Order: sequence, then C-alpha cells, then structure tokens
Amino acid sequence: MPTSVQKTDLNQSATQRTYFRLRDEIITGRLAPGERLKVETLKEAYGTGASPIREALSLLTSDQLVERLDQRGFRVAETSAQQFQEILNLRCTLEDMALRQSLQNGDQPWEENLVLMHHYLSREDRQDLEHFEERHKQFHMALIGACDSPILMRLCAQLYDLNVRYRFLAGRAKTYSRRDVEAEHLAILNSAVSRDVEKTSRLLMDHYRSTGAFLGELVT
Repeated sequence: MPTSVQKTDLNQSATQRTYFRLRDEIITGRLAPGERLKVETLKEAYGTGASPIREALSLLTSDQLVERLDQRGFRVAETSAQQFQEILNLRCTLEDMALRQSLQNGDQPWEENLVLMHHYLSREDRQDLEHFEERHKQFHMALIGACDSPILMRLCAQLYDLNVRYRFLAGRAKTYSRRDVEAEHLAILNSAVSRDVEKTSRLLMDHYRSTGAFLGELVT
C-alpha cells in the first residue's frame, strides 16, 4: 500500500501531467477563449481525478491562461487586442532587460547551448506549428538564459506563452510567410555570439514588434 509520501508524489505527477496538457490545449487554441472548463468533463477526457484537475486549473489561473468564475468554476481566459498589446509591451521591456544581463554574463557553455538551440530551430518544419513553437521558445529562452534571475526568466517564459497563444489563434496566415524569420533568428544569434548588446537588443525588439504588428491586425 502506498505511503502518504508516495500518494503525494503520485498526486503531484497527475497534477503536472494535467497542467501541461491543459496548458498546451489552451495555448494551441484547441480549448477556445471563453470556453467553460468543467471538472467533471475534464476528469473523463483526461482520465484523472478531480483534485489534479482543480490544482492544475488553479496553476493556470496564476499563469493568466484560465479565469476563475465566482462560484461557477473556470473558463479559458478571454483574448483581446488590448491584452495582446499589453503582453507585447511587457515582453519587450522584460526580455530586453534579461537579454542585456545575459549577454554580459554569457559564458562558453551558454554560447554553445544557444548555437545548438538555433540549430534545432533551423531544422524544424514551420508547417508543424506545435513542434516549431517548442523549438522557437527554447531558442529565445536560451538567448536570455544567462541573465542570472530565475524570477525574470519565469516572467519571460510566461509572457512567451501568452504571446504565442495569439499566434496559434491567428493561424497560418499567408502574409506572415513573407517575412524571412529564419534570417532574423540567424542575425540575432550572430549578434549575440559577438556580444554586441545594442545590436542584439535592436534586432530582438524589431523581431518581436514585427510579429506583434502582424498579429495585432488579426486580433479582434
């Protein structure tokens, strides 16, 4: 019979699995903005208990991906043009701070990891949007990974997820493909490896704002 500690570990594992599955389905748009999240329905769909579902929903509320309804459960967080602009502005501000620290602190292992993450990203098929976004996030987090601030890294990762949710909701619009995103990533990489703080900052902010301008036209 499992001990109380073992039971707790098993429950945490169920919570983590549920959290990541719900998070991915919200970010990728499989769970639509405003959709009600009923514990009983999710229990059946995910094959887990009510406790992991509620704990995962509470964690996602902290991540701004789920909204708690007074006495009425949970729903997927709504989206809006105003929220998107706020996310973009915060992302630019915080990631610029993290980037500058990272370029100052970055050592050889940091540089090698950044080059490796870019290599993986460059080999990914952009039509496979979910896998591309996974590699895309790894590259951008590697870029700021030497900032030596776990709280700042967590905020940047959270803002990335909130931002990329809009990218999935926008879909594969043809106009987006006119940008040479691969060239943008390569320029950012080369500038970062050269430790050119001002140039890397400018390239990264232009990269984000170009994407933001495109997505902003599609957000209603």
